[in-house]
Amino acid sequence: MFRVNPISGGMAQDIPQQRTRGALSNRPGRYELDSVAEDDGWAADDEPAPPLRTMVTADATRSVITRNDSPDVGFDRSINPYRGCEHGCVYCFARPTHAWLGLSPGLDFESRLLCKPEAASLLERELRRPNYRCLPIAMGTNTDPYQPVERRLRITRAILEVLSAFGHPLTITTKSALVLRDLDLLAPMAERDLVRVAVSITTLDRGLARRMEPRAATPQRRLDTIRALAEAGIPTAVMVAPLIPVITDGEMEAILTAAREAGARHAGYILIRLPLEVSDLFDEWLRVHFPGKAGHVSSLIRQMREGRLYDPSWRKRQTGTGAHADLLAQRFRVAARRLGLDRDPPPLNVDRFRPPPRAGEQLRLL
Repeated sequence: MFRVNPISGGMAQDIPQQRTRGALSNRPGRYELDSVAEDDGWAADDEPAPPLRTMVTADATRSVITRNDSPDVGFDRSINPYRGCEHGCVYCFARPTHAWLGLSPGLDFESRLLCKPEAASLLERELRRPNYRCLPIAMGTNTDPYQPVERRLRITRAILEVLSAFGHPLTITTKSALVLRDLDLLAPMAERDLVRVAVSITTLDRGLARRMEPRAATPQRRLDTIRALAEAGIPTAVMVAPLIPVITDGEMEAILTAAREAGARHAGYILIRLPLEVSDLFDEWLRVHFPGKAGHVSSLIRQMREGRLYDPSWRKRQTGTGAHADLLAQRFRVAARRLGLDRDPPPLNVDRFRPPPRAGEQLRLL
């Protein structure tokens, strides 16, 4: 098998498709020289691509809390246990971060992951610093903390154990039903007003979800996850994200209604974001799966991004601008108000934060 670099002239339809993967190619990152893989004659045109296995490498990071000062997000710190995401969502705005590692934002992003095995111990060290000021930590803001590899590595679980022991508040955003594994930690934290969870739903169409986000939970599983979280007493929201014009935006009201019936009490939405390499990867996907609609989708995105495929401006990047973006915002407001999903979520409690004594510390006080 060989891969064709579409940037250098290969057609998207000629790229061997990987089952259970989202991206159709492994385009080089913006820091790499363009290259073309030549056909060496070993692979026949009709030979199926071999399975693309996931490889995981330890990330030797020295800290685990990432800070930001963005004025249009509701947190100033986050934790991402993994770089790259096995869910393979073709539209993922985090894909370009793999270019920093010398890897492709395409198939590499979903098959060559970096994990932070020491995340829990690094977190504990940071939380014990005398000058640490407690504010909610966000998880799932870049890559999903409950992607499939978490089932085996349990790094997110270890982080939750530290946050629970310290009485530290957090928010979680996920597409995965694996979050239910940690109900034994999350439910008691919710009783102390320490946690909120948002479940992202892009479509209710199982077939579309399979093509667009191939290793994420099915839409029904996500609704079941909302129901289980709500029944456990955990404040739960639905994120209709991303909204993709023509492809998924018509489902907005149906997704909100289904999530409300499942137990969601809050809601939000985000317009599709196509920074850097994601725009070409998404266009490639569109032209294979929706060839008759690709031009229309791109045109509407540009109308909502001031003539570009992406506008990174704060307060615009989440919802866009222009007539079509205003219509989406109005539809969301009307539906959310009708369903009672327009209320702000309850504040998380920062006053419960207390670093627990280290082993042996209490004995030294006697």
